[in-house]
Amino acid sequence: MGNLLKILSSKDTSKDDFYNVFVDFERCKPTDSELAVWQKIQGVLDEAQHVLGRLKLYTGAAEAIRNAIQNPKDDHLQEKAWTDVMPLVEELKKYYEFALVLESTVPLLLQALCSADMTAKEHLEKQQALFKQFAEILDFVLKFDDLKMTNPVIQNDFSYYRRTQSRRRMVTTDVELNGGECVPHEVANRMSLFYAQATPMLKMLSDTTSTFVSMHKELPVENTTDCLCTMANICRVMTENHEYCSRFENEATKLFILRVMVGVIILYDHVHPVGAFAKSSGIDMKGSIKLLKEQQEHGRQVEGLLNALRYTTKHLQEETTPKSVKQMLG
Repeated sequence: MGNLLKILSSKDTSKDDFYNVFVDFERCKPTDSELAVWQKIQGVLDEAQHVLGRLKLYTGAAEAIRNAIQNPKDDHLQEKAWTDVMPLVEELKKYYEFALVLESTVPLLLQALCSADMTAKEHLEKQQALFKQFAEILDFVLKFDDLKMTNPVIQNDFSYYRRTQSRRRMVTTDVELNGGECVPHEVANRMSLFYAQATPMLKMLSDTTSTFVSMHKELPVENTTDCLCTMANICRVMTENHEYCSRFENEATKLFILRVMVGVIILYDHVHPVGAFAKSSGIDMKGSIKLLKEQQEHGRQVEGLLNALRYTTKHLQEETTPKSVKQMLG
């Protein structure tokens, strides 16, 4: 632990020239050495877009559930609520299963981007297609968790399903039950833990990254934290560089890079022992927050990113966080 903190704090990350790298997020293609991993990840990213699309359309069964709760002796309303909520829970099961796929996929990217044959900066310069894929995973995670947090019917639907499932298991035979449950009881238990998290995809990603670090003893832990730190700083410097921003054809690319910067900071804060806000982290938190606040043209979206730093990070309120940083986010 002491060696890690010494390594991180010994680097002069205040010199933005070191992070002055243009990553072509719009046009980069995988090199031959990236292709095998890139192809495995791309199918998962394609499915991620379908997951977000379905989640945006999730409306829930609030009215049916409310009617059933208000009329507990009306069997018709009880059955209607149960019938309405089952396909929704099947949909929630698909999101949970995708999280498991993502959990098994992320280590492939981390292995490729954090190997010891190159520095973190060299990895991100030479493996831009994989850097982009990791960025797209972070982008998905932030979007998924934001949709989940702002749609309380998701948690309400699943909680109602769990309560009703428990009651039905008490009065229904096993044979009848097998035909009337859309999600097995054991799977529902695991889903309950997943959806109980305010930010379930972020929790999955941070746990996966932490597990990767602990399991791969052949890779120094700073390889992974260095990679995340370098990602965050490259995204910040790129967005501050007007010449770099002028190369993008799509205006949404700049906002994408800002989301990735915030996503990496949050992930770093969850997996690093002292977090992203301490001066020793190597991430320019003041510069990152200042940059976000300057993006007037993306007001609502940027406020959402600032809120993500305020409410989904782990170490913001600790004593190691400079008061000036707390004030900037206050």
